[in-house]
Amino acid sequence: MGNATERPGAQGPATGVGATANGAPGMGARRFGRVNWLGLYTLIEREVIRFTTIWTQTIMAPLITAGLFLLVFSLALGSRRGDVMGVPFASFLAPGILMMTVIQNAFANTASSLVISKIQGNIVDTLMPPLSPAELVIGYVAGGVLRGFAVAAAVMIVTFPVLGVGIAHPLWAVLFITMGSALLALVGMLAGIVSERFDQMNAITNFIITPLSFLSGTFYSIEVLPDFLRVLTHFNPVFYLIDGLRYGVIGASDSSPVVGALFCGALIVVLGLWTWRWFASGYRLKA
Repeated sequence: MGNATERPGAQGPATGVGATANGAPGMGARRFGRVNWLGLYTLIEREVIRFTTIWTQTIMAPLITAGLFLLVFSLALGSRRGDVMGVPFASFLAPGILMMTVIQNAFANTASSLVISKIQGNIVDTLMPPLSPAELVIGYVAGGVLRGFAVAAAVMIVTFPVLGVGIAHPLWAVLFITMGSALLALVGMLAGIVSERFDQMNAITNFIITPLSFLSGTFYSIEVLPDFLRVLTHFNPVFYLIDGLRYGVIGASDSSPVVGALFCGALIVVLGLWTWRWFASGYRLKA
C-alpha cells in the first residue's frame, strides 16, 4: 500500500530518454556525445586513403597537367605578352593554373567517391554507421580539401621555384585554397548524389566545372573584357577563387580579396546546407 505501480514502458528519472532501466543507452541513442569523433576520423581517413593509394593518378597526373599548361602558354605567349599586373605572364598565370588544378581534384574526390559507392552498391556502408548527416558532409569535404592541398603543394613545390614565383600573402593563399577545395568538394557531393553513372558525373565536369574554370580570368585579366562580360564574370565563383589566390601569390588582383572571401564563404554555407539536407533525407542515396 502506498507503492505506485509503474506503467509498462515508463522511464524513471535516472534512466532518461533513450536509456534502458539499468542506465545503458537504448535503441537509437547516440553513444558518442554530440560528435562521433572516431567515426568522423575514420571517414576522413578512408577518403584520404582513396586518393593516396593511387597517387600517380590523383597527385602526379594533375602536377604534370599543370606543368604542361604553364610550359605551353609560357612558350606560346610569354615572350609576346609582356607583363600582366606588373609581373611576367608566367607568374600571372601560375596562381590560376594552380587553383584550376585544386578545384578540379577536390570536385573529383567527392563526386567519384559517391558515384563509385552507388555503382558498387556499398553506399549503405557509409549511411549505416552512427554518423549524422553533418558528420558525413564534413568527412567528405575534409577529404576533398586534403586532396586539394596535396595537389597544391605538389604544384607549388615543383613549378613555383622554376618560374621564380614567391608567395606574397601566405594566409590569403591558404584561405583561398581551403575555400576553393571546400566549395568544389560540396559541388562534387551534389553531383555525386544526382549522378547514377560516371558519364553523368563527367557531363557536369565538362559542361559546368571546366567552362567556369576557363572563363574565370585564369589566362587573362578581366580588365581586357568588354563591360558586359566583365560584369558577368563577377557572378562566377571560380573567378573569386582564382583572383583571391592570385592576390595571395603575386599580391595583385582584379577585385578585393575580402569581397571574394565573403562571396565564396556564403556560397559554401548555402551548398553545405543543401548537401546536409540531401543526406538527411536520403535523396537518391536510399532505396
